Amino acid sequence: MFSAEWWHWIVLGLALTMAEMVIVSFFVVWFGLAAAGVGVILLLVPDIALSTQILLWAVLSTLLVGIWFRYLRPRTMTAVGTSAATVAGEVGILVADITPDSRGQVRFQKPILGADAWECYSDTVITAGERVRVVAVEGSYVKVEKAR
Repeated sequence: MFSAEWWHWIVLGLALTMAEMVIVSFFVVWFGLAAAGVGVILLLVPDIALSTQILLWAVLSTLLVGIWFRYLRPRTMTAVGTSAATVAGEVGILVADITPDSRGQVRFQKPILGADAWECYSDTVITAGERVRVVAVEGSYVKVEKAR
């Protein structure tokens, strides 16, 4: 029967950590660190059954991912480093007319949440070329109103 050695887990940990460079999700790295952790534990306590090793890896992975999401990951920051809460109040130029029944597009001078143009909607009719202010970010759309 196959029994994983300590170095198998270290190699798996390195492979998963290197895979993070390709995937760029900052999620796989925790599985790699957990695998390396199992390798270190096996180096200290060599006679652990394979099923226990896999269980240990799953528990360590879950703990590391939980710690990441609970304590280490910034709560209100987006992937590009701008808080959705700070977008409210930004002013842009409306590119296409909008009505309560149709959506338009607003363009900003500097990128907002990683994009300089956003699909938008409003509760009132606003014509293209007018300055609008962001009221809220709702999914992939921004709610706007005429800038005063």
